[in-house]
Amino acid sequence: MSGFYAIIAHDRPGATATRMDRLEEHLTHIEARLDRFAVAGPLRDAQGNVTGSLLVVKAESEADARALLVQDPYYTAQIWSGFEIREFNAAAGDWVGGRNW
Repeated sequence: MSGFYAIIAHDRPGATATRMDRLEEHLTHIEARLDRFAVAGPLRDAQGNVTGSLLVVKAESEADARALLVQDPYYTAQIWSGFEIREFNAAAGDWVGGRNW
């Protein structure tokens, strides 16, 4: 893989029940491709309610990152109302062993 892409996916209003129904399928999808994920997890509001997902994926291109996303059961169940995919450069932190400058 040549780079990282950050995907921010926003839940559709009222998607909580569907999200929970599809959780096991979603986790199976992630586990089967664990080597493609730098980090993945739910986004929460101030009350602790899940409002979306953050995925940082290893991909050759934005199109490759999108291809991974559209295989996700949350995507196929239309839990997400929309998403952004952005190239991400890990510059500092534990993931990069400190800093890279």
